[in-house]
Amino acid sequence: MSAELNQIIVEALEDLKGKQIVQLDVRELSSVMDTLVLASGTSSRHVKSLANNVVEDAKQQGHPPIGVEGVDSGDWVLVDFGDIVVHVMQEETRSFYDLEKLWSMEPGSRSAT
Repeated sequence: MSAELNQIIVEALEDLKGKQIVQLDVRELSSVMDTLVLASGTSSRHVKSLANNVVEDAKQQGHPPIGVEGVDSGDWVLVDFGDIVVHVMQEETRSFYDLEKLWSMEPGSRSAT
């Protein structure tokens, strides 16, 4: 199911021209999810549209999300499917929080800043 759902998510993001779509395998780092999908939108309207497209396409294929957060602001929307969590963010927000770096760290390691 996860591979099928992952494909649905990525295609939904690509359909609406999501930018910098990244899939991270976080099974070694998290016990609550297997895959983290990140994508950027160019505006709050674009972020909302991307997230809504992911939700609608997944629902149509029988994979309703567990929860959706952040749609009101449109700066950062999280769509939780359990094993897969999708983060759609505006480019500035994504750059600031740098989730790719955060989720690539070894458990228990600290960043030297």
